[in-house]
Amino acid sequence: MVDCARMSARPARVNVLAGPYIERAAQYRKDRDWLTAATNDPSSLFVPVWRARNLVLRSAGGLDAQLIERRDELFVALEPHLANPTFLGIFRERACFALALDDAQAPPALGGAEFQDLRPVIGALDRDEAGVLAYARALITWRNRHRYCGQCGSPTELTSAGHAVTCTNGECGNEQFPRIDPAIIVLVTDDERALFGRQAAWQPGWYSTIAGFVEAGESLEDAVAREVLEETGIEVSQVDYHSSQPWPFPQSLMLGFIAQARTTAIRTRDNELEDARWFSRAEIASGTPLLPPPISISGCLIEAWYDSGTAKPLREELGARTWNLRSR
Repeated sequence: MVDCARMSARPARVNVLAGPYIERAAQYRKDRDWLTAATNDPSSLFVPVWRARNLVLRSAGGLDAQLIERRDELFVALEPHLANPTFLGIFRERACFALALDDAQAPPALGGAEFQDLRPVIGALDRDEAGVLAYARALITWRNRHRYCGQCGSPTELTSAGHAVTCTNGECGNEQFPRIDPAIIVLVTDDERALFGRQAAWQPGWYSTIAGFVEAGESLEDAVAREVLEETGIEVSQVDYHSSQPWPFPQSLMLGFIAQARTTAIRTRDNELEDARWFSRAEIASGTPLLPPPISISGCLIEAWYDSGTAKPLREELGARTWNLRSR
């Protein structure tokens, strides 16, 4: 039996891709006059998305997200894609829109910027701008997957400034809204040890916390207990909520927990994991295993547990190592 989850205190740091980085301004999504004026405002910002990739620019300072102003000369290349912009909200006091580029064609030349997969470069970007890119990617991915009505099969059209699609069949009129897939991610502990697993496709040495999608008719607490048991054979006795993180790869919401183990014998069961094992704080501090980066909620869970039981924070342990996402 799993104890009911207890809401923990709010984490000291807001997870990457979370937080109030944008004012969503939902009141404008059906205001056609306001949207028209905002779309034509020279100071408005546009976030192009091509093949689920975001536009970034390498500079001497690292990597910068490219949010293109309407008045920028680069915007000329985006105008052919302006028919159905998705209103994201107000970002840094300016209206901000996502633009879906035709993925059947090569993207237009946009200076020295290039379209990249967001996941491996999140940590190099400004946190708020990374949030905007992820938000744009999530909505464009959703709309690309809902071009037809799931009820009658007719084409759909964008409504509510890109936050809904409506069936064009007048006899149907089914309306669909963006959906997210809730997934639990949990660090299971046994005093000085933490339970990690790895998938066969991962690079050597990579381990992470246990995760899985919430099933229909299932509570979050039940999902935690089921996933841990299915993947590792471990039973948990207490589940404490930690924090959440939107993870648009493609459309997940990661709900993070820290759980206590009731049993400790590992038995991988469902072939989801290649390996699962317990690691001590001393092993983690020495660089075994390689940990998920702190931009991920998995990394945050590990860091929160590690720091709660030692005087020296994990980030100060010179031997600790994280995944190198850019080498994938």
